[in-house]
Amino acid sequence: MTHESTSRRSVLGLLGAAPIAAAGLLAAGQPAQAEASVSRAIPADLRPGGRFDRFVADRADKDLFSGVVVLAHRGRPVLRRAYGMANKAQSAPNRLDTRFDLASVTKTFTAVAVAQLAQRGKIAFHEKLGTYLQGFPAEIGQIVTVHQLLTHTSGIGRPAVGTEPPTRPEWDTIQKVWDGTAKAIRALPLQFTPGTQYRYSNDGFFLLGEIVATVSGRSYYDYVREHIFTPAGMTHSDFFTKSQVTADRTIARPYASQPSGPRVDFTTSSFFPFVGGPHRGAYSTATDLLAFARTLRDGTLLAPAYAELVTTGKMIMPPSEQQGLTRQQLFYGYGFTDAVVDGRHVVGHSGSSAGAANNLDTYPGLDWEAVVLGNYDTPIAPIVEMERQIITEYARPSAGAAS
Repeated sequence: MTHESTSRRSVLGLLGAAPIAAAGLLAAGQPAQAEASVSRAIPADLRPGGRFDRFVADRADKDLFSGVVVLAHRGRPVLRRAYGMANKAQSAPNRLDTRFDLASVTKTFTAVAVAQLAQRGKIAFHEKLGTYLQGFPAEIGQIVTVHQLLTHTSGIGRPAVGTEPPTRPEWDTIQKVWDGTAKAIRALPLQFTPGTQYRYSNDGFFLLGEIVATVSGRSYYDYVREHIFTPAGMTHSDFFTKSQVTADRTIARPYASQPSGPRVDFTTSSFFPFVGGPHRGAYSTATDLLAFARTLRDGTLLAPAYAELVTTGKMIMPPSEQQGLTRQQLFYGYGFTDAVVDGRHVVGHSGSSAGAANNLDTYPGLDWEAVVLGNYDTPIAPIVEMERQIITEYARPSAGAAS
């Protein structure tokens, strides 16, 4: 899961009282005949009207979930649902094509960008940070490696895990945000000797984005648009400024929990960032994330060996990273988590922040993908847990397909 700043975490965890929109299921836009044609090989618990579908609907009815859920098997959507409101003030419901703040799911794009450049011989995972970026003391620039940045073992980052530089009113352009963040990170001492610990770091992934921009000669944003979003067919994905988020009806407003009272639109907060970056804050749809997962698997984005490289677990993650999910083992690869659930690999990433809770799961060898995108920060672990339990249980040799 994503770790956010203490100031942001303090507004999480309590539920608001705003009613869920009655149009939630209708906004899903999934033709009845398409859902009715789902293969009989799909377990009943994952079909429309099945146990998983009913569970998510119940959580939405209780105002515990607002967003989109999509399950796909062999690249074909099996279940598509949208619940709640994208914009409560305008009574605009979430739809299947609504764009959500991905939070730290963005790290998967950054990791793929680095791996693409490594595949072309432009970046080496063993190379030092100072090979690509300037402005660091020798004990950082000549010690920290690209591998360590990708695996959260670099020691670079805020003392509070994963926190970000403070949002400043004067950071009102993309360049000011980029320059200000880069300067703030360079002023930090190491938290620990590089390579000796795992400690989640948004700052480390921001530096990876800097490396992508420096090596490619393009801005980080343009590189991701041109080399990930476009070839993957992710036509609804991009990085948006605060003014673009608040003006676009296709973007879900993030509704943050408060210590007391109803959820509030986080875009009205001074903590809402001007723009996202390599560590968090891209916007996408569930359909686009499925396209990303598919094109990462089929060789469009990376050669198979490099796709396997980024998604394979390298560093064991501590029990504190379990985030309410049952896992036998949990590892971090290069911008992807690699969990073992009931004897099966589940590869992807989660993302959470004020008014956002997301998860991308792919099941290598089982041909399943699951996307949960939410514009509440209420934990989605119960939804992800049920999805994983049903998919992995169905995959057991003794488990028969439901008729």
